[in-house]
Formats: sequence, C-alpha cells, structure tokens
Amino acid sequence: MSIEKLLEKNIDESKQGEVLQLSENEKSGRKMYIESYGCQMNFSDSEIVASILHNEGFSTTKDITEADLVFVNTCSIREKAELTVRKRLEFYNSIKRDKNPGMLVGVLGCMAERLKEQFLEEEKLVDIVVGPDSYRDLPNLIAQVEDGRKAVNVFLSLEETYADISPVRLGGNGVTAFVSITRGCDNMCTFCVVPYTRGRERSRNPESILKECQDLFNDGYREITLLGQNVDSYLWYGGGAKKDFKKASDTAKANSLNFANLLDKVAQVNPKLRIRFSTSNPQDMGVDVIDTMAKHENICNYIHLPVQSGSSRILKLMNRGYNRDKYLKLIDDIKQRIPDCAISMDMIIGFCTETEEDHKETLSLMDYVTYDFGYMFKYSVRPNTPAARMEDDIPEETKQRRLAEIIEKQQAHSLLHMREKLGNSYEVLIEGISKKSEQHYYGRTTYNSAVVFEKGNHRLGDYVMVKIEDCTSATLKGKVI
Repeated sequence: MSIEKLLEKNIDESKQGEVLQLSENEKSGRKMYIESYGCQMNFSDSEIVASILHNEGFSTTKDITEADLVFVNTCSIREKAELTVRKRLEFYNSIKRDKNPGMLVGVLGCMAERLKEQFLEEEKLVDIVVGPDSYRDLPNLIAQVEDGRKAVNVFLSLEETYADISPVRLGGNGVTAFVSITRGCDNMCTFCVVPYTRGRERSRNPESILKECQDLFNDGYREITLLGQNVDSYLWYGGGAKKDFKKASDTAKANSLNFANLLDKVAQVNPKLRIRFSTSNPQDMGVDVIDTMAKHENICNYIHLPVQSGSSRILKLMNRGYNRDKYLKLIDDIKQRIPDCAISMDMIIGFCTETEEDHKETLSLMDYVTYDFGYMFKYSVRPNTPAARMEDDIPEETKQRRLAEIIEKQQAHSLLHMREKLGNSYEVLIEGISKKSEQHYYGRTTYNSAVVFEKGNHRLGDYVMVKIEDCTSATLKGKVI
C-alpha cells in the first residue's frame, strides 16, 4: 500500500467540519451556522455556544447562505488543522461578499486566542474572535459588531467551566453525547499549544456533571464520554484551580473527589448508561481508575492512552512526565486488572532530534502493547511553544517514511485484534445508519470497535448482540442474534 493511502487511512475525519443544527420545530429568529474542527472538546464547546445563542433568539442552519452569523470552532494542535480553518474562512468571506453581505463571521476556540491580531486586523477575515473561556460574552460581542466595531475576547479564566449551561445537543445521533468535566491543562508538554490557548486546569462541580448525565439518560441517550484535555487530573475540592489544592482546608481536602471517585459516581447514574472517557495522560492515570473500570460493567473496556514516543529520551524532550518504563508499567497494570481492555494511542513522529534508534524504540513499544487503534502524526512546529525554540531538524522525507512505517504496523495490529473477534458475539449499542448502506446500522462494542450489521426491527439506542462474521482493520461485520 502506498504512503499516501496509509496517511489517508490514519485519521477518522468523519466529524471534522460537522455543522450543528436544531430540529425544524425549534427554528426561529436569526440564524447561525457553526462548523467545528479538532478535538472532541471543540464539538462539546460548539454545543455550549449554541445554547448561549439559542437563548438570544438564534436558531441553527445548515445553509450558510441564509446565516446571519457564521462561526468556525478551531483547533491549533497541528499545522494542517490551521490551514483547513483558513481555507474555510476564505470560503465564508466569498459567501459574504457574493451572496450575504450582512453576514457576520467569527472564530471560536484555540486559533482565536493564538491568531486574534492576524484574523482581525492584518488579514481582516473575521468580525468576531472569541476564546474558549469567553463564550458567555458572545451576546455583547455580537452587539459590538452590529454597532460597527470589531469584537474580541480571548480572556483565559481560572474558574470558567460552563457548569450551569445545558448544552444544546445538535447534529448528533440522540444516542451518544459528550460531557465536559475539566478544562485547560497544566502539563506543559513542549510541543503543545493547549495550555496557552485553553489556560490552566480547572474541574467542574460533580453535582452538575451527574445531573447532566442523568438528564441525558432520561432524554434517551445511552452513552456518554467524559471529556477533558486530561480527564485523570480531575479534582474537585469545592472550587478553584488544581494548582491551589495544597492551600485548601483540611475539610475540603477530606471531601475532595478525584477522577476515580467521579467515574464511580457517574457509573451509578444508571447501569444501562455506557461510560467512556478521554483523554488520559499516562503521568496522571492511577490504578484506582483502572480498578473503578473493572468494578462497573457499564464503563467501557477501552482506554485512550497517548504515548507520543517510545523513546525515553524523546519523552523527556517533550516534557511528558513519564518515561518508557513507567508507561509500560501502566500498560501492564491495565492488562492485569482488565485483561481484555482495548487500548489506543496518539503518536508524534519526527520530533526534534529523533534518531533512527528512537524510531525503532517506538516501533518496539508498539509491538509490546499491540494497540487496538492509533492516531499518528508528523511533528509540526507550533509557534510560541517551548519546542519552537528547538531545531525542527528531521527532514520531511524522513518524517514521511517513519510515519508510514508506524501506520503500517498499527494497521497490522488493528487487523490482528479485529480477526481475534471473528466468531464471537458482542453487545453493540446502535448509534446510526451505515454510511455505505441504508439497510445497515452501525454501532460500537465496549472495546470501541465499530460494527456494521443489518437493521432488522431494531432502533437507534437499542443494545443488540451481534455475532462477528467478517472484518477489516477498522470495522467488524456481523449478524444480530
């Protein structure tokens, strides 16, 4: 298989550029068009934005030409993501120029904070720039623009969690939903812009999380994913940033909740509500989380555990907070406590000074773990990060070749795991209609494996037992039994 084909298969882009839309009977007043890119947090944030503006009389539309307000929710984690957003902004402005001169164009999310001057003043691509912690200010910012002024708010907060805002669930399947539990990140990996675009870590009130999960179940949702830049760092002690926990009173510390405590409480909302979580950081994940997973059948046997490199030397340069041995010890703990747990990873290829020996260590780590899934990327410099002061000294062709080798190995491991499931039966939550056939549903197993099967008389949100008859490296195919 060619390198180009391997690269195309690496990333599931199915949600990138997703446009949110209310049901027809909720449409009224002015119309907004919201397009989302990047991580799951951005899609969750778009639902918060929709909720705030829905209360201001805005409904959503999938027809950009009729929109009064157009937003793109952006990602700065990779150069490719930023290039995609810039192209979308150029497209929006062509619509504004040729078909809808009264349309307001805005940028939300991580790129808003990082590139506010360029977007507003230098390139004049947008009317509104809003950072991840400033969505409550949107009504005021829209009013500013309507008064003829440019509007920007990229203030980063130590308290904002949007805990009191009920997200408007848009564009989803009515079966699965994201629930944000933390915001920001304190880990300061040298390659990452998140601490600079989303601020310091803070955790959401557990009562609001539990209420949201219960409300989702009552509304027919059957799976929730607890979200955060680093969910394992969740810590609630009555409010405030994680960094201030040492200053908290003894009573507050005694009554504090960590992620394992929260996970246990969420799992008890209802045994028919599946629980997933993302993303974990190996330096913060403890065996208490793994033990909580093993305790509850409705917590899915799947952990996304980014490693980024198999070389301890590179991990130190990345400031990841763990080395190869510590990471593998965590993998061993997971497999000992949950033998059938599926594990996926993120991997960055071609980080500064990466040698062939470092690359071979990554390949050997993959052989040790045999990940079920993987998300693999070439390193790209992010401005103003510590790594930006290092020399990006790996030639592009070397990055490309190493990435292809990593992807090829991961595809072999994924296919191996899929083939092991042939002939077995698994409980599958029906999430939607297959993209390739109107006669088939798709859903996922507890291991996050995608399964396609004939519809029969079943409905979205049903749990069905499916016997696996065939597979690819990415999809299982079976029959309901």
